[in-house]
Amino acid sequence: MIAIIDYGLGNIKAFANIYKNLNIPFKIITKADELVGSTKIILPGVGAFNYALEQLQKSGLRETIEELVLKQKVPVMGICVGMQILAHSSEEGKAIGLGWIKGVVKKFNLSLPLPHMGWNNVKPTKPSHLFQNIKTGAHFYFLHSYYFKCQNKEDVIAVADYGGQFACAINSGNIYGIQFHPEKSHQNGIQLLKNFANL
Repeated sequence: MIAIIDYGLGNIKAFANIYKNLNIPFKIITKADELVGSTKIILPGVGAFNYALEQLQKSGLRETIEELVLKQKVPVMGICVGMQILAHSSEEGKAIGLGWIKGVVKKFNLSLPLPHMGWNNVKPTKPSHLFQNIKTGAHFYFLHSYYFKCQNKEDVIAVADYGGQFACAINSGNIYGIQFHPEKSHQNGIQLLKNFANL
C-alpha cells in the first residue's frame, strides 16, 4: 500500500487520483497508526523548508515515518520541498533537516528568473528503476527556487539544467527525492509514480 503523507502540504488529491486510476492501493495518511501496513511512502511538499519541517513535526507522523524509513527500510520518495527536507540544512531557513541523504539545499545563484517554473528536460545519470520506461530527456514540471546539492555525487540519479546542471532526482538506499512534480507531469509523471509503486 502506498502511504501518501498529508501534513498540510502538497497536492495530495492529485497523487491519490493517479494511483486510483492505476488501480494501485493507496491511503492518505494523517495519523501515525494509519501507517501500519504501508509498503511505500510519498512525502509531498510545497512552500518553505522551515514550514514543511514544522508541519511534519506538528502532524505527529515524523517519529513513525522515521521508524519505517530508517529502521524497517520502507521506500520513501520526497517530492519538491519533500525532497529538500531530506537534506541536513537549507539556505532558505535555519531549521535542521531530516538528514536522510547527505547534502544541503542551496538557492539558485543566477540571472535567470526565479522560481524555476515550467517544463524542463530530466536526464538520468545512472540506471534507476524510477525512470524505467521513461525516455531520457523527458519533460517534467518544476516550480522551485532552491536545489539539493548532494554531498555524495553517487546519490544523484538525474539532473536538469537551469543556468547549469542541478540534481533533480536523488537516491540513497530506500530513500528517493525528486525536485519536479510528477503529479503535474502528465504521462511521464504517471509512469514515474507507477515505477515507485513497483520498486
